[in-house]
Amino acid sequence: MEWKRDWGLTARVWFTGLLLLLLYLVFMTILFVVFPNTTIWIFVLLAVGMGLVQYFFSDRMVLWSTGARVIEEDEYPELHRMVEKLCSEADLPKPKIAIMMSPMPNAFATGRNPSHAVVACTDSIMRLLTREELEAVLAHELAHVKNRDILTMTMASFIAMIASMIMQNAIFGALFGGNSREGNGAGWIIIWVVSIIVYILSTILIMALSRYREFAADRGSAQITKNPRALISALSKISGRIDVLPNQVKETVAGANAFFIIPASTKSMLQELFSTHPSLDKRIANLEKVEAELRGY
Repeated sequence: MEWKRDWGLTARVWFTGLLLLLLYLVFMTILFVVFPNTTIWIFVLLAVGMGLVQYFFSDRMVLWSTGARVIEEDEYPELHRMVEKLCSEADLPKPKIAIMMSPMPNAFATGRNPSHAVVACTDSIMRLLTREELEAVLAHELAHVKNRDILTMTMASFIAMIASMIMQNAIFGALFGGNSREGNGAGWIIIWVVSIIVYILSTILIMALSRYREFAADRGSAQITKNPRALISALSKISGRIDVLPNQVKETVAGANAFFIIPASTKSMLQELFSTHPSLDKRIANLEKVEAELRGY
């Protein structure tokens, strides 16, 4: 099975982008009608600045937040050779490689494009998995890089960032801005309600895209390694290990859940709508279909 562009992911990226753009335009129109002055635009400009920082420095920010450290080839030569081999199969430049010291077996990729990518894994995942399983996990992360969906998620989160900032500050405007000439408490309450709605809708759209990109990366791993069964085994091992870890360990890395191959917290059926990842059962079913394709039936 040669690498094929995932048109399902491409279509979802464009569709989600168009819906988010429409939501953004409606949101900005309401803001301008309610507050035709510079008050709201301070938050918008601040969010734009944060978005640019996130775009150019997302890899460093993720490494810093997780405590991962970029390693040289002489420190982990076997890991470097493994990534080099996979990059050759995937037709990708070799990314930086990082190690995160954690009892939680996991891996992630970050960076705005293949030339500025970082692939990281925890020290515990290297002890837990076999060589083939670890290759499958690293191939999953490289598939994210090749699909460029890391940048997509960064840019898609822009409107949710704006809505979140305004939502958190609007309540203070409602409490303390009631006597201003251009703003009033009622106006701030309207903005607060609209911000909540926009935040929820944009988050639902982003999470739906996030779940599909995990399916796409699983499929990409199978295309790179030609061994979907290894990824099935790896996902099962990682999930089983995470389930028995103390909550304190999970909480220390909860902020990076969207980047991990398996999130550090499990989701109930009610929470699945806001989950960054599909359920393990669905991912295994998807990989079994890929395995059937590889075998020609």
